[in-house]
Amino acid sequence: MGRVAGAYGVRGWLKLAPERGVKETLAQAAQWWIGGRAHAVAAARVHSAAVVGKLEGIETREQALALKGSVVSVRRAALPEPQAGHYYLADLVGLEVVNESGEALGVVRRLFSNGAQDVMEVAGGVTRLLPWVPAVVKKVDLAERTIHVEWGADW
Repeated sequence: MGRVAGAYGVRGWLKLAPERGVKETLAQAAQWWIGGRAHAVAAARVHSAAVVGKLEGIETREQALALKGSVVSVRRAALPEPQAGHYYLADLVGLEVVNESGEALGVVRRLFSNGAQDVMEVAGGVTRLLPWVPAVVKKVDLAERTIHVEWGADW
């Protein structure tokens, strides 16, 4: 859901660089997972484009800086259900991508933002970068683990 960008102040607070759209979720979570370990959140808040938080047991700037670059996540149970037509990125990774002709294009490797839109990296015989826009993504079927797209196999 984000990464530790550095320390915030001198008393062990962390500054997180959250992925798009998850600032509030991170700020409200009771527990953050960093480096495979659960850390109780003593306090957290949204701070501009970042989230700053104080974890129990992290008392100094040096301890906070030691976590810099680490991935921060929360348990799935702590997340609200996404609204209709919205998905958590983790739910999309690994889904098969099929075009409207029924041709399998590959599997979603990752999703990222290029600044203008979200992009889906699809790995198959070749790696494709498909824009996550309504003109391309036609249907997401989590039950069938497929994403239907309007995209030619030879594009």
